[in-house]
Amino acid sequence: MSPAAVKDSLPHDFDGCYSDTQVVLDCTELWCQTPSSLLLQSEVFSNYKSHCTFKAMVGMSPHGALTFVSALFEGSMSDREVFRQSGITSLLTPDMAIMVDKGFLVDDLVPGPVHRPAFLSKRAQMSEVDVLKTQSIARLRVHIEREHKPNLHSRLSPLKLPKWTSGKEMEIMN
Repeated sequence: MSPAAVKDSLPHDFDGCYSDTQVVLDCTELWCQTPSSLLLQSEVFSNYKSHCTFKAMVGMSPHGALTFVSALFEGSMSDREVFRQSGITSLLTPDMAIMVDKGFLVDDLVPGPVHRPAFLSKRAQMSEVDVLKTQSIARLRVHIEREHKPNLHSRLSPLKLPKWTSGKEMEIMN
């Protein structure tokens, strides 16, 4: 979607500090059959899900239209690496902001602003400004999470790996 089209359909909730948001990004993991190859198992095993998965990056415009879906990557890959390899960076310009979850530390990979909830890090307590910022971003992101995850997962059948798959050759068959 063009930046003008996104801006024209921007929900009122995004007015103000988040009006420059072009896309809300999140990674989603899809369970797959456990490969018989131990090497492949180690590549697709997700510590987060405690199962073998493939991971994709999904982007939605602020009004809920699905605007970006990456290729599938190994479940063991970090969200940052999925972001880097997804190719979305080449679609962004300096005037386009992205909204991400707190685990997406990608500020140095994008040309524009990144809207992300604050997190404690090494501090004992968040400042009032950080709490308000986190609440406002979470309030906007929850609509996207509710929209894309159930719809994406309900349309996909379980992923099965062909027997000849090994190493980095990960072909997906239904």
